[in-house]
Amino acid sequence: MSHPASATQNRHPDANRGVFETILIFEDRPVELAAHLERLRKSVETLYGAAAPPSAREQVLDHCRGGWLGRLRLNVEPGRDGKLRSSIVVGPFDPNNVFPTGPFATALLSFPLEAAWGDHKWADREVLGRAEASAGPGRAPLLIGPDDAVLEASRANVFAVRDGVLLTPPLDGSILPGIARDGIIEEAAEIGIEVREERLTLPDLLAAQEVFLTGSLRGVEPIREIDGTVIDSEGPLTTALAAALRQRWFGDSP
Repeated sequence: MSHPASATQNRHPDANRGVFETILIFEDRPVELAAHLERLRKSVETLYGAAAPPSAREQVLDHCRGGWLGRLRLNVEPGRDGKLRSSIVVGPFDPNNVFPTGPFATALLSFPLEAAWGDHKWADREVLGRAEASAGPGRAPLLIGPDDAVLEASRANVFAVRDGVLLTPPLDGSILPGIARDGIIEEAAEIGIEVREERLTLPDLLAAQEVFLTGSLRGVEPIREIDGTVIDSEGPLTTALAAALRQRWFGDSP
């Protein structure tokens, strides 16, 4: 399937709807909680000139009890009085979508944008929701910037492998500084894989030996195809880095 010929007009997200973090719950533990709270703190201070609600951490911990695997959404938004409020939504998460492999690998459909989505996790996801609906079941939108640069997927950061080197778009204010993204870069350095943060285009991804996504719920998500072009979803670096991040998150748990 080919991607749209023209870019989608997208307004800037409405900051009044707040920002959020999506956190994986494993055995009553919020995975990478400190990193999520730090990213939230930076966004809240930048956007609203205030500290995040001090109760946010305890709210998260209170809502993690009683379940083996789930997803938690922590929202922070300004009220009519200007004060920031936090809220929690918790739900189940399919184990097949955590470090998915084989038949659960994802297809990407490129989705050109007139402007980058930015480096905050906006609660206003109207444009991304439309992109996901147009991609359809089993696919995720791959956001392409106005300069034809690959930005990110609607739910994750993008990595490619070329000649044994791990490549990913730079943190230049146009993409979300992903928690799993940081983890993969650190784990790659630990096992001796060279990492380069550089501009990538759609032809770069199509020519890569491996392509995968990273996100806070799914971990490493292999890609099986991009715009109908088949990609090796079981490549050796994807497999090794998925194992490393899984160990980082879960230890020796099955």
